[in-house]
Amino acid sequence: MRPEQFDSWLKVDTKGLHCRPGGFYVDPHGAVRNAIITHGHSDHARPGHDAVLATEETLAIMRARLGDGAPRRPQAAAYGEPLTIGDVTVTLFPAGHVLGSAQVLIEYKGARAVVSGDYKRSADPTCAPFALVPCDLFVTEATFALPVFQHGDARAEVAKLLKSVEQFPERAHVVGAYGLGKTQRVIALLREAGYERPIYLHGALQACCDLYESFGVNLGALQPATGAKRDDLKGAIVIAPPSAIADRWSRRLPDPVTAFASGWMRVRARARQQSVELPLVISDHADWRELTETIAETGAEEVWVTHGREDALLHHLGTTGRRGRALALIGREDEDQ
Repeated sequence: MRPEQFDSWLKVDTKGLHCRPGGFYVDPHGAVRNAIITHGHSDHARPGHDAVLATEETLAIMRARLGDGAPRRPQAAAYGEPLTIGDVTVTLFPAGHVLGSAQVLIEYKGARAVVSGDYKRSADPTCAPFALVPCDLFVTEATFALPVFQHGDARAEVAKLLKSVEQFPERAHVVGAYGLGKTQRVIALLREAGYERPIYLHGALQACCDLYESFGVNLGALQPATGAKRDDLKGAIVIAPPSAIADRWSRRLPDPVTAFASGWMRVRARARQQSVELPLVISDHADWRELTETIAETGAEEVWVTHGREDALLHHLGTTGRRGRALALIGREDEDQ
């Protein structure tokens, strides 16, 4: 099948990316009858779908976060398990983004298309690592698709946090982190670095941490920050949603050092605008090098870009002789950038 023929059966319409011979959408932004969901973040896992295929972990996340809006007919699929849906074969592979995140391999008439969802290539103790899947068409995200974004080693960023805790033992360190994925990764990296003290949590983060624990991700001792004694919070690490680190919730903490774990912290102007004292460049998305190397390693002749910094990536694709196309899907990047 020639690359241009993918358009005949894989299309973007008003609900999102639609696989015609399979009769399903991948991460649709509106409620549909049949969907495959790559992961549990709210810009990919929307409420109101009827039948949903996803990993067991993603379905659990959707139940926990969507309540009555969770899928009415969920179907769990294991990584690497081929399933026949309509006239196509679908197989999920790890995306390395968050717990349960998956890439979707769609095989039709000898052609192989992979929809990446969000992904990263760097190590993460809280989820299965990214699996490279050879394909003819690669549908990729591009959240950090600019050469300036080189995320580096997340372990080195956690070492910076621990050094600051050692230097300022009378101050609390409040780390802004998104609730699903980033919070648990920061905690796991702290434990990996030998930090055994209790970590204090904003109440909004507890449910997702409990869910990770239920799937065997050990996060160690966690305690609620609200209600904790002020003296107990001196020298402690507190994790909170990004919106909480700048509001009055954080003012009760003892002389807090404000930190933020995000790939956007590579842009110093963003850190200054958000009054972040300790920027931590920890991202759950691929950086420029990971994006470009992954595209090359898949062997795909054609690459579609679902969301993010599309122009630079499309230019790069042109220099390598690949066909590139921006899908301009709406509703992406609402969470966990």
